[in-house]
Amino acid sequence: MTELSGSIGAVGRQLPVIDLVRCARCGLPETYETIEFDPAGVCNICRQKEFRDDQIDWEARGSQFAALVEEYRGKYEYDCIIPFSGGKDSTYTLYHMVKRFGIKPLVVQFNHGFMRPTLLKNNERTFRQLGVEVLTFTPNWKVVKRLMLEALIRKGDFCWHCHTGIYSYPMHVALKYNTPLIVWGEPSSEYTAYYDYRDDAIEEVDETRFNRFINLGITAEDMAGMISSDFDFDPRDLAPFTYPPVRDLRRLKYRSVCLGSFIPWDTRNQAQTIESELGWEGDEVENMPPGLYRYEKIECYVQGVRDYIKFLKRGYHRVTQMTALDLRNGRIEKADADRLVREFENRRPPSLDIFLEYLGISEEEFNSIVLKTVVPPHQPDFDAITAGDKTWDFDLWYRER
Repeated sequence: MTELSGSIGAVGRQLPVIDLVRCARCGLPETYETIEFDPAGVCNICRQKEFRDDQIDWEARGSQFAALVEEYRGKYEYDCIIPFSGGKDSTYTLYHMVKRFGIKPLVVQFNHGFMRPTLLKNNERTFRQLGVEVLTFTPNWKVVKRLMLEALIRKGDFCWHCHTGIYSYPMHVALKYNTPLIVWGEPSSEYTAYYDYRDDAIEEVDETRFNRFINLGITAEDMAGMISSDFDFDPRDLAPFTYPPVRDLRRLKYRSVCLGSFIPWDTRNQAQTIESELGWEGDEVENMPPGLYRYEKIECYVQGVRDYIKFLKRGYHRVTQMTALDLRNGRIEKADADRLVREFENRRPPSLDIFLEYLGISEEEFNSIVLKTVVPPHQPDFDAITAGDKTWDFDLWYRER
């Protein structure tokens, strides 16, 4: 680890530079999931983007999707299920499906427990303007907290209940409402190489994908065994986090696909569309550059903790991911991207205090847990961490005491 000379940004102190190998084009580091570098030092995510833009016949894919919609239209209780968080991607997906195809969807919302005031207002406005029916499910909060602690200890990622619930619960609803078409938004190929655009295949949001990277390698059955010795729960509490039997889904003749596999995905432009057409509002997010990415990850008030853990584990957080996306799209200069990363990524989020209250652990215990999941060659430097700023709604977030 070396020191960068000179003070940078608002923190006004020398900040460390993590000596990680990084993509010569977008800056993603070697600790990034699924990343590989070619002889030119360019990562596979950048190469996927090139293939997406130059080689995929998007007109043909659009026709393929239109045929898929017609195959299911009017034959079931709903034309399709749309899993919905209220963020930019699911809101755009719902908008696109209603406005472009005039379908009747059932919107399914899995409430992970941390929805923010602006998001809730966005949701109400979106549902009323588009005229859709909505089913919202909220899991047992006491179970959620125990699952968060166990996932943090096991994987250094407390979001297991959110990852699994968002992807498994809508599949249960598809079975209950006899609705076989499920339409998600953004494909994973935009950010990782678990599925590669260069394979020119349609990414299916199925059990294989669920077990490949959504559930962190921990099934609901695994989780039940992990927490059973010290936590009293009803086995039915974990049912929403299980994936339905494949035989039942096949009997339904389900298709579970991403809209972004059929149209070129562009988060910034799509956010502008829902802002102008639906009045959707972005928000500030802890430790993100003010005003620059107000459309990104506004759904959760512990997002700052999630990004902070990623920084401690892997040496980067969401600023790197967003500037990498902008660099691939030619929307930012490399020097500006590097400056934003150095200025904002090493900040402790204020929401960490709330998070520690929920889990009933000290910050020392938190740091000790996260240190066990660090991805080499990265090594976190706690001395370089500075305090981040509160967001406007911080004092409105639920507290345990």
